[in-house]
Amino acid sequence: MPSLLGIDSGLTVTKAVIFDIDGTPLAVARQRIEQEMPAPRHVERDMHAMWKAASSAIREAIERSGRPASDILAVAATAHGDGIYLIDKAGEPLGRAILSLDTRAAEIADAWNASGTGAHALELTGQRPHASAPSALLAWIRTHEPERFEAIRHFMAAKDWLCHCLTGNYATDRTEASTSFTDVRTQGYTRDAFGLYGLERLFDRAPEPLASTAVAGRVTEAAAAATGLLAGTPVAAGLHDVTASALGIGAYRMGVAAIIAGTYSINEVVSDAPKIDGRWFCRNGISTGEWNNMSISPASTANYDWFTETLCAADIAQQTATGASIHERMFREYRETETSGVLFHPYLFGSPMAGQSTASFLGLNAWHGRGHMVKAVLEGIAYNHRIHINALQQGFQPQKAKLTGGISRNPLVGQLFADVLGIPIITSDTAEAAAWGAALCAGVAAGVYDEVTADPRDLDAIETIYMPDTAQTALHNRKFDLFMELANTLAPFWPRLQALETSGGAAR
Repeated sequence: MPSLLGIDSGLTVTKAVIFDIDGTPLAVARQRIEQEMPAPRHVERDMHAMWKAASSAIREAIERSGRPASDILAVAATAHGDGIYLIDKAGEPLGRAILSLDTRAAEIADAWNASGTGAHALELTGQRPHASAPSALLAWIRTHEPERFEAIRHFMAAKDWLCHCLTGNYATDRTEASTSFTDVRTQGYTRDAFGLYGLERLFDRAPEPLASTAVAGRVTEAAAAATGLLAGTPVAAGLHDVTASALGIGAYRMGVAAIIAGTYSINEVVSDAPKIDGRWFCRNGISTGEWNNMSISPASTANYDWFTETLCAADIAQQTATGASIHERMFREYRETETSGVLFHPYLFGSPMAGQSTASFLGLNAWHGRGHMVKAVLEGIAYNHRIHINALQQGFQPQKAKLTGGISRNPLVGQLFADVLGIPIITSDTAEAAAWGAALCAGVAAGVYDEVTADPRDLDAIETIYMPDTAQTALHNRKFDLFMELANTLAPFWPRLQALETSGGAAR
């Protein structure tokens, strides 16, 4: 029976999902990938370890499916966007990959934005530079690691590295190509963008941008031995995971806002013309003549993950021993806790504001417990999404919003977002949205579907709508206003707090 393989490599987990061509998941395998933080604000990954995790996940998914690898018509990958993966002239990784949570290049991006380079970049490329943009990271490497910079033969994104491991070829797709160096109007690479950042010598080091549905290569004998795939299986170019997630839940359409509550706060709207504004990235859509307008920040559920992993380790061990999930415990505490004045700014890894940031709990008193903190963390995540959705509503007037991300599967989260945003929120019973988005690209490459939006599922049957509660929306309006006022007040202090972290020397 024919099937498709979608690979979704996030910042902590790589998943391989085999789908029937009607969209039914047949098997899922997950492999965790360790992040390395060798210095403050540095977030990295071993590239060989990433491929090992992906190849192990693929092999496990094939075994779990109970079907032969020859049933898989095509493969496509998606992965975290931005960050940078470097290859030397021997085809080997040039050091560890730098992930999109990395903020080492924040000062470079801030200086560009303060000098007028940012405004020029916005007009030319549809986006201002930011800390994890390939442009800022490559400039940081040029300054701080000049030998490494000179050794760059190819630079690419995360999913492009996986595509290379599968096929031996170097390619990217239009959605990934537009993270720094494309002309927002022509949608192709422009030397002017490379020159703007002083990176002219890298113009010919960027992989060729293909359509997301184009065949970028075929599984090599070596990749087949590592994964269990059939050598010669077509591999589509794939796409940025932000776009893949929207596609996977049926939100990659005009007039629909896609909200992805994942590691990043992702909020996006598709348009048929470029619309430039500093509050969002105007990047390439899947097809020519389409743009994906993304208002994002690294300030979503990574904060919730940090909270549970750092402050609830004993509970995790206890829940695991009984076969329960820590999330059941956390959401029970959330549900049973009354509203309070505790606020949390979810800025552990960055914020929508330029420059450095720090997270904070505010309003804590002795009578507050962990439930109040959990509630504040989840509300803070939703408030941060509201910043982005407010901007997109002003720019594009989407008629509805669809929410995805692992945490969105809890009904409490769907209702929270409806109440905080004050609009109906639609969630989809799509467990692996990004992988399915990649699989749709593989399906077009294999000739199964005519276009990527030809989702064979009955979307209405797998969707749930959450309507805002008027009283709760009024309450969240008040809390959101205070949330923003406090964030704007604290922002000037964030660099001073960060300076204490990196000033050196032990406290006495």
